[in-house]
Amino acid sequence: MKVPAPSLDHIVRLTDDVGIAEHALGSVPRRAHGYCTDDNGRALAVVSRDRHDPRAAALADTYLAFLVHAHRGDGVFNLRLSYDRRWTPDTASDDANGRAIFGLGVAIAAGPDPLRWTARALFEAASMFRSPYPRATAHAAIGAAEVLDAHPGDATALALLREAARSLPRPLTHADWPWPESRLTYANALIPEALIATGAALNDDVLLADGLRLLTWLVDAETQEGRFSFTPTGGRGRGDPRPVFDQQPIEAASFVEACARAFDLTGDRSWIEPIERAVAWFLGENDAGVPLLDPLTSGCADGLEPAGVNRNEGAESTLMLVTALQHAERLSRPGEADVANGQRRTAASAAKR
Repeated sequence: MKVPAPSLDHIVRLTDDVGIAEHALGSVPRRAHGYCTDDNGRALAVVSRDRHDPRAAALADTYLAFLVHAHRGDGVFNLRLSYDRRWTPDTASDDANGRAIFGLGVAIAAGPDPLRWTARALFEAASMFRSPYPRATAHAAIGAAEVLDAHPGDATALALLREAARSLPRPLTHADWPWPESRLTYANALIPEALIATGAALNDDVLLADGLRLLTWLVDAETQEGRFSFTPTGGRGRGDPRPVFDQQPIEAASFVEACARAFDLTGDRSWIEPIERAVAWFLGENDAGVPLLDPLTSGCADGLEPAGVNRNEGAESTLMLVTALQHAERLSRPGEADVANGQRRTAASAAKR
């Protein structure tokens, strides 16, 4: 299967001078639904990793400015901004806070040089964020690990990671269900990725091994008949029938990110195959047998349904598609992948000292 190059075209379509719109009707932004911090944090990460599109730097500036405006202090970000540029009364979201910190971490490590100082200053201001919710903590921890890639020994990032190491859920001892929750819910591979990233950064071999073990189990648990059959929006418990819908692009992208990190830190090429399968899920090798990638817009359908796809192409789904394609493109160039592996291992070793 030919894997297309990542494209920012639909991301540009969804973005104005404020930020990236949260929802779309088809491929057209739904301005009445405004903007959210989650998506602008993830968008900052996506464009910070882009090395080809001349529009990426300006987009990064827009998304970083949104996060600067959204930060209320003490690691708390406003959640939603309406199209008339007023913050809505929505309660701040721990997940959104964690995704904002994640985006800042990637911008510090890989973003345009003129923005890195600002991203680091905001990361330090927001880094006292703590959450009882595992996925929010996981996003923030991965962001901190990205900071350590660029600045080994960074005290702020290390403090966040040490706290994450104490609170992230660990595998259970049950061989048939080691998952630390009674049900799989959403962005499931995010949890083992955070364990892997945190364990590597803190020289905690047990934590790292727990993350790799949990990810190995999850890859198998989400596989059916040689393809990924992801946990649907309603979650999945042990023994639940499959396939079940709707399946979301965030599941496929979280697998790509987690397996790419596992490969980068271990050099074990067995992690490449689930990356390829997760990318193939976007391209039609899924339970409905239809692609989520829209070749006319470069956007991504918002979900996989029993008979096809949800034709709306909002921010989250498209950002997840581009994230997956970015990693696939990087890992298809062995020389660049080896350099990335070496940089991660060097950063981790420096942090350990």
